[in-house]
Amino acid sequence: MTAITKHRLFWPAAILAVMLLANLIFTPTFFRIELKNGHLYGSLIDILLYGAPLILIALGMTMVIATGGIDLSVGATVAISGALACSIIADQPDQEAVGGVLTAVALALGLSLVLGLWNGLLVARVGIQPIIATLILMVAGRGVAQLITDGQIITINSAPYELIGGDYLFGFPFAVLIAVVVFTGTAVLTRRTALGLLLEAVGGNAEASRLVGIRARRLLVLAYVFSAFCAGIAGLMISSNIRAADGNNAGLWIELDAILAVVIGGTSLMGGRFSLAGTVLGALIIQTLSTTIYTTGVPPQVTLVFKAVVVTAVCLIQSPAFRAKAFRRRRPSTPAPAEAEVPA
Repeated sequence: MTAITKHRLFWPAAILAVMLLANLIFTPTFFRIELKNGHLYGSLIDILLYGAPLILIALGMTMVIATGGIDLSVGATVAISGALACSIIADQPDQEAVGGVLTAVALALGLSLVLGLWNGLLVARVGIQPIIATLILMVAGRGVAQLITDGQIITINSAPYELIGGDYLFGFPFAVLIAVVVFTGTAVLTRRTALGLLLEAVGGNAEASRLVGIRARRLLVLAYVFSAFCAGIAGLMISSNIRAADGNNAGLWIELDAILAVVIGGTSLMGGRFSLAGTVLGALIIQTLSTTIYTTGVPPQVTLVFKAVVVTAVCLIQSPAFRAKAFRRRRPSTPAPAEAEVPA
């Protein structure tokens, strides 16, 4: 039993299970999954569907954090990707044309890769601190998204584009299937090849890695490019789900949720070892918390405070140092040995 509780995935999985079970108090049908018109519906399906963009962004963030960096620009990349794709589709005479939708998706993802390359070059080549380098795009990216949409909310009506984030395939949300494919591919590349070990080595000590022959700069650039790529896909999901692009609010503060998901999953912000499965559990915990807030009717004015309190409690429960102090048993004090009497 001790070996199970010491596993890095035990506490995230246990917290997620407790949160899911707690929802039964407010929603007795919380675990019910129904099949309607060939599609799966239910609260658990909704958590997976609306949590898919966060899972993708958190996976990209995990790679960046593993190298000892941080990416604050993923929210802006989400907005730019969705804005560009929707603006291209909106300008087409036939929004249902599959070729036009594929072109819009390709251009949006291509621009996302360029944004990731920009972040990576600032960090790896120019030598700017990651938090500053990505903060530049975090601020400027919102302006770029607003320029693309001309400060307006662009609405579209395209069934092929809606498939990405709001439709179903074989009865299951297509967005979840995309997240599964990205997770599987990332896991294979980082755990079945030397790539994961190299990323951990760079995160542990970039200078030492360079001295032993590891191309640390290329790996840093690759991590930021992958993070932006995941954010670009998430932007397509979010915009296609609501059939609109909002350059101002799309992906707003989602970078903070992604960082929380990575930390809850057991990856250290100092870099080095990382856990992809833990990141997915962390993202599901964040999304389950958001779903719980809506179902329990928490007032909007205290939503952020409630979320902060719960996240703090989750992080404390996961902390071995906190558990050691909180659940430490006091040892009974042993009486001092009686002094031996000296015979007169």
